[in-house]
Amino acid sequence: MTTRPPLKIPLTDEIVTALTVYDPEIPADIYEIGLICRIDIADDRTVKVDMSLTSPNCPSAQELPVMVQNAVSTVPGVGKVDVSVVQDPPWDRSRMSEEARVVLNML
Repeated sequence: MTTRPPLKIPLTDEIVTALTVYDPEIPADIYEIGLICRIDIADDRTVKVDMSLTSPNCPSAQELPVMVQNAVSTVPGVGKVDVSVVQDPPWDRSRMSEEARVVLNML
């Protein structure tokens, strides 16, 4: 009897790597800041991304979702990409990675 390694959700690591998208006002990428709330990959490789913003009045609110869509679309094997800006859960500093906290001097 052979054992199989656990199945990896296809493309997840590649998509996260592609999400080195920067808010023009913040010197850390949006994944590290904690703006990406959810990434769903369907069997047909359609990708749905939910993201939040640091503020409802974010001046980059129009361009960031397009930047995310373009970045995810560059990953080989990805189908259609749909990006939604969500307000729930609201963004707060606790969602930031340690790396982002260091870059932004928010330790």
